[in-house]
Amino acid sequence: MEQNEEHLQTVSGGKLLFETGVAFSVASALPIVFSFVILFIAQAIAGAGYADTQGYKYCTYLVPQLCFAAAAFVYFKRARISVRSVCTGCKPQYFLIAVLLQFGLLSLSELNGLFLKGLSYLGYEQAPSTLPDVAGWNLLPALVVIAVLPAIFEEVIFRGILAKNMQASGWGTAVTVLLSGAMFSLFHTNPAQTVYQFACGMCFALVALRSGSIFPTVLSHFLNNAVVLCLLSAGIEDYPAAVKIPLYSVAGAVLLGVLAYLVFFDKKNGQKGGLKEGKKFFLGAFVGIVLCGILWISVLISGIVSNG
Repeated sequence: MEQNEEHLQTVSGGKLLFETGVAFSVASALPIVFSFVILFIAQAIAGAGYADTQGYKYCTYLVPQLCFAAAAFVYFKRARISVRSVCTGCKPQYFLIAVLLQFGLLSLSELNGLFLKGLSYLGYEQAPSTLPDVAGWNLLPALVVIAVLPAIFEEVIFRGILAKNMQASGWGTAVTVLLSGAMFSLFHTNPAQTVYQFACGMCFALVALRSGSIFPTVLSHFLNNAVVLCLLSAGIEDYPAAVKIPLYSVAGAVLLGVLAYLVFFDKKNGQKGGLKEGKKFFLGAFVGIVLCGILWISVLISGIVSNG
């Protein structure tokens, strides 16, 4: 681990931040390019009903993860950094924190609902789900493509590369958590989930920085997606009111407790600072930020137009 840290120091500063920004741009651009390729192929094979085929639905989730893997490969090659630098171990307590954190994040569903309600005043309506069939044994491949792969590759990009390198370049913990959370939310280009994904991105970044590892956040990320799929597979799309109120109340208390511990008691790897050489990062990330911003606005406008 010490050798990896020393190697990071040799490419720290402006170059490290620029390569980090480029990794975000590549991870944002590749899925857009290949989504058009998959769309063309699906239309040629299945015709007008391509969007309802299971193969196309799986591809919409699988292709971005393959692109993330490619973006990570490009980053490690360009920055000449070992993959092991983002795959370090940590103390077992952080895995428990990751599980508690994910349970606590359930309480933010109502907050995200309020944001979605606000968008509805603009005429926005969320698009129907594009999830593949998760009934019965179909749940297993869905878990692999929608829960396992994103938990690995998205954590490598957003926490293993972005958050870690921001802090390694002298950025403060607070700045790193806020900005990496914003980038995580922006990347998903989903107005309906903006608040929740921003909160998840910040929480995951904080855990990754405190633990010095992405493994706890890989677990938390997996649980986030897997629980949704398992509930849908069981035919549960929402909790009954009798369950929702106490569940969210307990989850909210757990979330506050975990965050209080990480912010006020666990000071490991914490540091103060601003956006040191931030221009380098934003230069590398410019293409990704613009593309994601355009897509976010496009999805918002599409939701308004389709509802009108």
